[in-house]
Amino acid sequence: MAIYVDFVQIKFKGHKWCHMLADSLQELHDFAAFIDVDARLFHRNASYPHYDITVQMREIAIVQGAIHADRKKIIECAKKLKVELNDQIEQSSNS
Repeated sequence: MAIYVDFVQIKFKGHKWCHMLADSLQELHDFAAFIDVDARLFHRNASYPHYDITVQMREIAIVQGAIHADRKKIIECAKKLKVELNDQIEQSSNS
């Protein structure tokens, strides 16, 4: 299992933002909590589930073990997380 951060730097509200993903949603949420990323920065309804993090947060994530990932790896993770999230949503609606 691993945490991945991309190289994107989207300017928004005075900060530069990028994306953080992982091999599983649980690992992603656990790592986000570990490095003190606000849960409100999780985007479950985006085209793929991810956290938006500032470039400064990305540096903290890397120090704590996150891996710089190229677009191919980010898309691969994004697809897996989307499937996992959809499965969780389906399971909770069947409960």
